[in-house]
Amino acid sequence: MDVAREKMLEIFNSSLESDDPLSWFEDLYKQSDEQRNLIPWDWREPHPYLVEWVKSTNYRGKALVVGCGLGEDAAFLSKMGWEVTAFDISNSAIDWAKNLHTGVPVEWLVEDLLKLPSSWTASYDLVLEVHIIQAIPREIGKIASERLAPLVSEGGHLVCIGKLKETRDEGPGPPWPLSLDFIERIGEGLEKVELLISKIEGKESTRYRAVWNKKKLQVID
Repeated sequence: MDVAREKMLEIFNSSLESDDPLSWFEDLYKQSDEQRNLIPWDWREPHPYLVEWVKSTNYRGKALVVGCGLGEDAAFLSKMGWEVTAFDISNSAIDWAKNLHTGVPVEWLVEDLLKLPSSWTASYDLVLEVHIIQAIPREIGKIASERLAPLVSEGGHLVCIGKLKETRDEGPGPPWPLSLDFIERIGEGLEKVELLISKIEGKESTRYRAVWNKKKLQVID
């Protein structure tokens, strides 16, 4: 086990004794003291599945990046012409992201996916979730996954990226890779556009990119 994952599991296991099962995200970012090698999910670049999707489409508008971490995906979207709001539950992650991406016009916010502002409902042309639901304990992850689709505006898209569960015994987490059935339910109420299942060069796990669209309502004169 590498040092970053070992440290992450130590912090996560400690959080199980607290009243806040999601507190470990802040603890990890804070205790890493801005050493990126201690953040196990930090690829130091936007996710290649996101890059591929954005470059293959002409969509632009308001984007919301869920659980943005150190902000690589958010900064990429901004540079590609999106108006970006990015949030994370960790204050330390947001402060760190701001410092890493100085001058990039992203609105960085500290928010909890389970307690988002009601004004965000149906407000975003793109809602992006990368490796977040799989990092949340299953009983909370199910609730969190149901918060995504309602954020998408008419004509907008929900894009979710993560690890695919390939065996019945998923082993200890985090992360907890998602099953196909679970992934399908994330976009309930939206129209499925794509479910890509593939592997990324240099990465062992099978990954997915799921894309849904919220159809525009037809106005009849």
